[in-house]
Amino acid sequence: MLGAIPTLLLVVAAVAILFFIILLNVVPVGLWISALAAGVRVSLISLVAMRLRRVPPRSIILPLIKADKAGISVEQNQLEAHFLAGGNVDRVVDARIAADKARLSLSYDQAAAIDLAGRDVLDAVQVSVNPRVIQTPNISAVAKDGIELISTARVTVRASLERLVGGAGEETIIARVGEGIVSSIGSAESHKLVLENPDSISKTVLAKGLDSGTAFNILSIDIADVNVGRNIGAILQTDQAEADKSVAQAKAEERRAMAEAQEQEMRARVEAMRAKVVEAEAEVPKALAQSFRDGNLLATPRSGDSGAGAGNG
Repeated sequence: MLGAIPTLLLVVAAVAILFFIILLNVVPVGLWISALAAGVRVSLISLVAMRLRRVPPRSIILPLIKADKAGISVEQNQLEAHFLAGGNVDRVVDARIAADKARLSLSYDQAAAIDLAGRDVLDAVQVSVNPRVIQTPNISAVAKDGIELISTARVTVRASLERLVGGAGEETIIARVGEGIVSSIGSAESHKLVLENPDSISKTVLAKGLDSGTAFNILSIDIADVNVGRNIGAILQTDQAEADKSVAQAKAEERRAMAEAQEQEMRARVEAMRAKVVEAEAEVPKALAQSFRDGNLLATPRSGDSGAGAGNG
């Protein structure tokens, strides 16, 4: 009987240890203690309820502690709702902290909407504080004198937090700037004017308000490089001359073919007429022979024969 008591105690101890292990896995006691130490009031029941809702408690509590220490007002339910909607809770809280330190107006609803729209909200805040420089690819344009100019530009943009949701991205900025440069160079009378004063292009393009409807504000457009390309006007004239030459050759060949066809047709007609003549000539002896047989042809008397007949009479 006494020997069974230690065994029973061992079983009870093992069950107790197993119970505490399961309890620690279900109830994040360590996270709860960390929250209390940070001054964030969170109940153990709410932590257990998070697990039941398939929300990792660390993904909510740690950003909540971070926001509280930074003086940002945010509620636990808001973070949970954003997580369940597929958002990045940690990036949203970091963005709000960065915006608050930079004296930017960014509410939690704005930050959550930007994040759920698929944009990096923290990067947007950083670009709003520290403008970004966008390098355009090589842009080819032709001036009125037919000379091609190949240019690149650097566009300095600042993110507009109010237009991030629904606003166009950097690709639209690059496309609009490229279109403006092509239009500006195309309206120049000579490529030399562009080479002498490239900043006139940037001023013209910047005045068009290319950032309308985008998520950015264009601060400046700087022409980084301008190179002379091909003489497009001369190339087009050469191509036109080649095309005209090909058309003329095609028409001449058509006329030659028509002349040959007419010549062959005339030869065929002459040969047909010759055949008819030969056929007619072959019919003449037959016609004469038939006339002799029918008595339609009489022999013509000779002059000597008529005189002799008269003498005899």
